Amino acid sequence: MTDYSSLLTTIPGVKHGFGNKSALLPAPLQPFRSTLPEKKQVHGTRIVDVHQPAQPCGEADGFFTREPGILISVLTADCLPVIFSRRDGSAIGAVHAGWRGLLDGILEQMAKRIRLEDETANWVASIGPAAGACCYQVNEELITRFQQELPFSPELISPTHRHLDLAAIAQAKLKALGFAAVDHAGSCTICTLNHDPELPQHFKYTSYRRNSHRREQDPSHPGIKGRNQYSGIIITG
Repeated sequence: MTDYSSLLTTIPGVKHGFGNKSALLPAPLQPFRSTLPEKKQVHGTRIVDVHQPAQPCGEADGFFTREPGILISVLTADCLPVIFSRRDGSAIGAVHAGWRGLLDGILEQMAKRIRLEDETANWVASIGPAAGACCYQVNEELITRFQQELPFSPELISPTHRHLDLAAIAQAKLKALGFAAVDHAGSCTICTLNHDPELPQHFKYTSYRRNSHRREQDPSHPGIKGRNQYSGIIITG
């Protein structure tokens, strides 16, 4: 089952969704696939204004548009997808935010883009499925770096030993940046099981980390190239 944001669902004139293994691109967005901008995500902080369907964007991890009929999306496998909408549905955005993007300021760059002509108080944001604090174990050095560089409590950043809470960090950042509301759709990409008996997948989401662990145990296990899930939003009217 596709994940949707309770915040974004109430906004008129937009469609959105967070993909998973059974529907990499959510069904409501599939008719607009041909309008997707061309991009290469590089764990950076560049935000691109999208003005036309299938626009070449080069290396970019964030996208902004006021144009109806253009689907903007990001591809993820454990990193955070974050999608944005003005509360009246007149402008939208999307960013790919892994741990590098969170540290380097991808969310701040989206806020900066919005503030060129608006206020973040007129916008809402939704954080999609990503590696959860339950499973996202990292090294001590990375935890220390987050705790030293970000103005949040150590417990928010790492609720258990050597585990990083990407969604909590993103939510704290978005609130500090003045967004009107933030919610979290979906769950952990690493451990969430598929509960639909009609679908063959054991896990709900594609996960780079889970796949890497399985490939370490069995080198013949296929990789996930081409199977990342889309999270996207489009202005429809």
